Amino acid sequence: MKTFSHERLAELARNRGLPEDYLRDLRVVSSVLPFKVNDYVADELIDWSAAPDDPIFRLTFPHRDMLPPETFDTIAGLLDADAPREVVRKAAADAQTLLNPHPGNQLEANVPVLGGRRLHGLQHKYAETVLVFPSQGQTCHAYCGYCFRWAQFVGVAELRQALRDPADLTGYVATQPKVTDVLFTGGDPMIMKTAVLRRWVDPLLDPAMEQVRTLRFGTKALAYWPDRFIGDADADDLLRLFERSVAAGRHVAVMAHFSHPRELEGTLVRRAIARIQATGAVIRAQAPLIGHVNDDSGVWARMWQRQVELGVVPYYMFVERDTGARSYFGVPLARALEIYTDAVRGVSGLARTARGPVMSAAPGKVAVDGVATIAGERVFLLRMLQARDPEAVGRPFFAAYDPDAEWLDQLRPALGSWFPESPRQALPLIPAGAR
Repeated sequence: MKTFSHERLAELARNRGLPEDYLRDLRVVSSVLPFKVNDYVADELIDWSAAPDDPIFRLTFPHRDMLPPETFDTIAGLLDADAPREVVRKAAADAQTLLNPHPGNQLEANVPVLGGRRLHGLQHKYAETVLVFPSQGQTCHAYCGYCFRWAQFVGVAELRQALRDPADLTGYVATQPKVTDVLFTGGDPMIMKTAVLRRWVDPLLDPAMEQVRTLRFGTKALAYWPDRFIGDADADDLLRLFERSVAAGRHVAVMAHFSHPRELEGTLVRRAIARIQATGAVIRAQAPLIGHVNDDSGVWARMWQRQVELGVVPYYMFVERDTGARSYFGVPLARALEIYTDAVRGVSGLARTARGPVMSAAPGKVAVDGVATIAGERVFLLRMLQARDPEAVGRPFFAAYDPDAEWLDQLRPALGSWFPESPRQALPLIPAGAR
């Protein structure tokens, strides 16, 4: 696999016919936000004859509007003046802090504490599910410009979440009897060699960890590097790990990120899907609704239909999170609801397992169920699909209709409705050895 980032990314764009003014924009934006593509994305997914308007190009390459205008101008001025590298890096770091690198109070409220030590690299937001960021898996085969985990990839230690020791994962889970699901995330856990991934998975298959019923693997590898499951040297070992996990009584869920139907068209991805399914694992598909890429109901209907045909379960249509290049990729909630509704109308019931549009916000996952006029007031009908407070799961509420709002914090309660609050503090301290 060949990868392209920084100046190699600019060289790739130049070789594929992009003009010099675009290359300047690329260098400016990629000084602040992370970008990387591999040869599979470049050769198999991007239609270079349609670039820069091709949706996969928009998904993976910089655009000047991904930065606030003042930020773009500041970085561009430094690069044009050949400012020292450390000066550019300092300006970029300052810009990164303004782009909400960890949305949803992730570091303040989700990082658990065990024995007086904060476990950076674990997140525990919902009672049943613990997220783990293995230190060896904090990159990807290629980067999506919309990624809400972009702060993992910019090389700033203070922004990066990573857990080094699998014993911290099992030690914490053992103190939390309600935890049934462990979700490996990143980055991308499929970037790890199987021998490394096994060190994280095997302890969870031990009878002492019987409480863990589901292993989830959040990955973009099926879209960006399907050979991970076919031709990589340890691809067969990876599939055997899935098989062994299923045989141990665990449900194995591959949480695939498909952003566009083109990612499902190639022979390799279809073979990879079949090989994973043969292990007993289930593939569920999710992605955000993002401007310039998939903000079209026909795109989602085609994508969901193809997923069903391939035995992949449509799972979530997310709302683009309030971080990074959100100003470029974001879609108003009202428009997102229209796209979701029109897409659902275009598919059979088997594809309507996809829930959406859903905001993964600080209080929990908030579904936008509709728009209605009640007592003369136009409102959004909202519902807590998942919640930090288990008592709030399933709770409906109302917000005043706003055609421009893109996120929960831009809405205000309507009709005297209850409204979820963001958490104010971290999870409580858990003494060492507590059960």
